[in-house]
Amino acid sequence: MRHEPLLLLRDLACGYGAQRVVQNLNLHLNRGDIGCLLGPSGCGKTTTLRAIAGFEPVHQGEIRLGETVISRADFTLAPEKRRIGMVFQDYALFPHLTVAENIAFGIRKHPERQRIVEEMLELVHLATLGRRYPHELSGGQQQRVALARALAPEPELLLLDEPFSNLDVELRRRLSHEVRDILKARGTSAILVTHDQEEAFAVSDQVGVFHDGRLEQWDTPFNLYHEPLTPFVASFIGQGYFIRGQLIDPETVQTELGVIHGNRAYTWPAGSSVDVLLRPDDIVYSPESPLRALIIGKTFLGASTLYRLQLPTGNQLVTIFASHDDYLTGQEVGIAIAADHLVVFPAQGSIDARQTLPFAAAPL
Repeated sequence: MRHEPLLLLRDLACGYGAQRVVQNLNLHLNRGDIGCLLGPSGCGKTTTLRAIAGFEPVHQGEIRLGETVISRADFTLAPEKRRIGMVFQDYALFPHLTVAENIAFGIRKHPERQRIVEEMLELVHLATLGRRYPHELSGGQQQRVALARALAPEPELLLLDEPFSNLDVELRRRLSHEVRDILKARGTSAILVTHDQEEAFAVSDQVGVFHDGRLEQWDTPFNLYHEPLTPFVASFIGQGYFIRGQLIDPETVQTELGVIHGNRAYTWPAGSSVDVLLRPDDIVYSPESPLRALIIGKTFLGASTLYRLQLPTGNQLVTIFASHDDYLTGQEVGIAIAADHLVVFPAQGSIDARQTLPFAAAPL
């Protein structure tokens, strides 16, 4: 059941009016999975969500829900006929209705309305608050009511548009885990839109990274971090940065940090100029190492400290050391590379980069 496709977007182009915001979009969501559309502001993720909901027409391609085409260039099934639920950024609760009445709004004619409302109240941990009004609730409680109202009609798919953006950081973190647990308990498939990576990874089984109206990669959080397909995904997900290197053989690159050997083979010729992806945990403190770096900035994170380092060449690195020892800005430290993987892209401006990649590697 889990691997049965539910939502399919094929060669989709959509936007507002005649303006195309999203181009050549292909993705699928399996039944019971939670997907996320992630990216910076203006990248097309909300436009895509609105097209799935039926609020915006599509210019090209199609959207399928199960076996049914719900949108194509000359047809848009009305939102209320799509069996798709929606949780809005501002919750959109009715202020004059109680919590229970808000939840019951979409199932007013259902013969078992009262039972469903009670079940929803239990599900979102608000069983004692059914008689209260929205203004008597906290932001997190209002969000739970909005979620319960959307789930009550048993939609095939639930859409959530920046659902935690109005909450403080700690509440966002806690509620994102709660929402995932609730959706999984119900077996409800969902698509979430956010610009917050931590939120995306906490809730989702699959994440799509958008950039300038195009889907760069649709994959698991693990693969997005460890196996990014484009320089944008590499630099956007987590804390990634690039250093220049030269390919020695398909699995080895020479850099100013030394030789990096990984478990991925690349087909470019030996001697090719490449940009090597590094993460903060790829650089470790090594007091005896001949490779030295100057600490030019630091951020205390509790269990660890994030250091910004400058190499003798002037290039900068970011690394995380355990916080037991405190190194000072202006201090020189020995470092070593501890990367057991190798993610490289053709160097910015190279022929290979222009021919094979839509985006150049981010500069240091």
